[in-house]
Amino acid sequence: MAGKIANEKVRRRVSRKVRVAKTMRFTDRVALTVYRSNKHIYAQLIEPVTGRTLTSVSTRTSGVVDGGTSTGGVEAAKKVGTAIAERARERQIEKVVFDRNGFLYHGRVKALAEAAREAGLQF
Repeated sequence: MAGKIANEKVRRRVSRKVRVAKTMRFTDRVALTVYRSNKHIYAQLIEPVTGRTLTSVSTRTSGVVDGGTSTGGVEAAKKVGTAIAERARERQIEKVVFDRNGFLYHGRVKALAEAAREAGLQF
C-alpha cells in the first residue's frame, strides 16, 4: 500500500484483502471474487495465470434479479451465487477458490457463497 488510509473501516478491509491475496497468489484454481456495495453485489470468475475475467454476474445483470425485488439483500445475493455457479458449469469449472475481497464472511457474502456451493461449485 502506497499511502495511509484515513477511514478506519476501509483500512481494515484493505488489510484483510492484502492478507488473503498473499495466500491466493500460489493457487492454480479459478478465483470466485466477490464485491459488495450498498445497493448491489457482484461476482466474477478470474483466471489465475492471466488475471482475465472469464465471466461475471451481478444484481445489475438482466434476468438475475426480478424488477420488484431488492438488489441489496440476502435473497439477491443467493440468486447471484446460483447464477455464477451455472455460468461456471457452462465453462466446465467445478473447483474454485473463494476470494471475499476483504469483506467479512457474513450476511450477503456468506449467502452468495452458500448458494454457489449448493448449485455445484466446490471451494
